[in-house]
Amino acid sequence: MTALQGIEVGEELPPLKVEPISRTTLALFAGASGDHNPLHVDIDFARSAGLEDVVAPGMLSMAYLGRLLTNWVPQERLRTWRVRFIAMTPVYGVPVCTGRVTAVDDGDGVATIKLAVTLDDGTITLLGDATVAIN
Repeated sequence: MTALQGIEVGEELPPLKVEPISRTTLALFAGASGDHNPLHVDIDFARSAGLEDVVAPGMLSMAYLGRLLTNWVPQERLRTWRVRFIAMTPVYGVPVCTGRVTAVDDGDGVATIKLAVTLDDGTITLLGDATVAIN
């Protein structure tokens, strides 16, 4: 019997609230990901592009969603995962990742999870879904 047997539509994944995204976080993510877009690390460049300050890469929030999913199921159970970037995450934003089971298909042995990243001010920055093996 797996830990996922018996999950039901409407079940909520334990939310993941991360620390405010600091400039250090942005610099470390740029180094780890190889994404050195100046919009994410150079305030002068961000201002020249019409922004007040640097913004976090969307892929950082997607990585946090990955942590949400793998905190709930082992990585090898992840079958699909996609997101749509909705809004920018400002430096010092506080992302909260959530997921809710929207479908369970015992025949195919998968559950579908609706995903979201929301800032503490209510701004939704990412929406997506994933499927995970339940058998």
